[in-house]
Amino acid sequence: MKAATARRYGASDILRVEDLPRPEPGPGEILIRIRAASVTTADWRLRAAAFPGGLALIGRLVAGLWKPRHLVPGSDVAGEVVALGAGVDGFAVGQRVVAVLGHGGHAEYGLATAKGAVAPIPEGMGFDEAAALPFGGLTALEFLRDVAKLRAGQEVLILGASGGVGAYAVQIAAALGARVTAVAGPGREVFLRGLGAERVLDYRRDEIAGRFDLIFDTVGAMSWPESRRLLGEQGLFLPLNFGLRELGHLLWAKLSGGPRMALHVSGDSRAGLESLLALWREGRLRPVIDSRFALEDIAEAHLLVETRHRAGAVVLEIGA
Repeated sequence: MKAATARRYGASDILRVEDLPRPEPGPGEILIRIRAASVTTADWRLRAAAFPGGLALIGRLVAGLWKPRHLVPGSDVAGEVVALGAGVDGFAVGQRVVAVLGHGGHAEYGLATAKGAVAPIPEGMGFDEAAALPFGGLTALEFLRDVAKLRAGQEVLILGASGGVGAYAVQIAAALGARVTAVAGPGREVFLRGLGAERVLDYRRDEIAGRFDLIFDTVGAMSWPESRRLLGEQGLFLPLNFGLRELGHLLWAKLSGGPRMALHVSGDSRAGLESLLALWREGRLRPVIDSRFALEDIAEAHLLVETRHRAGAVVLEIGA
């Protein structure tokens, strides 16, 4: 099978497309013929060992000290079930599914854990749309619904609102009934209003003003001290990415009283995927795709993701 590989850490040009053996499903596993896969912020950080501030050593201990622990990158995929391992039920060969693999997704075939984050793709949704959902959608859902416990009528500020997570955060916050102020680059107003933002600010030009119940920073644009002037007394600052600085700020927030801060690392689950797909069926969430690339052009896809100036997901189209 064709697969993208990262045999060492480095710039996007270290990625290669190679012929590798097709994996076979073990007990409790599903083999998926992958038709589309996302290239996410996590993918380029793992490829480049570009871990958030102060966490480089911890990141390498987890991802591989001298080279990536997993040869084939990629996590979020959509495709067809082609084989079932022993003990798997609830899935059938030929079924269309969306899944979070953890690794090995930028290839023609990949293995999913049947009890993990894998769910049937609903009728009317394409493979590319399905693959565009998990990273941004699951992250936004967990941070907003489960961590922030966002409620109808609350004021939320979303920084990096047009990015891979932000484009879903705007939609999910609006679906939860919040009033959304979205901050992004120039030329994004029509796009973000179409996703549900009530107010759109250009970070290069506009000053952020107002009082918010929640600030969700998806790109590391704001610090805890900066957030305090914008948060209500019980407001919450929720950064997606964090390093040692944010750990110090978290302690400061707990000791100082007033507006709060929380740090969280999101996970992946079938229940989360099913929640996203339910929102799609209700017309309250749509997959957002910035660009599509062939597997052979994966280096260019990584370069685009690294710019952090995209509108939604970057998708690899793998096979017909």
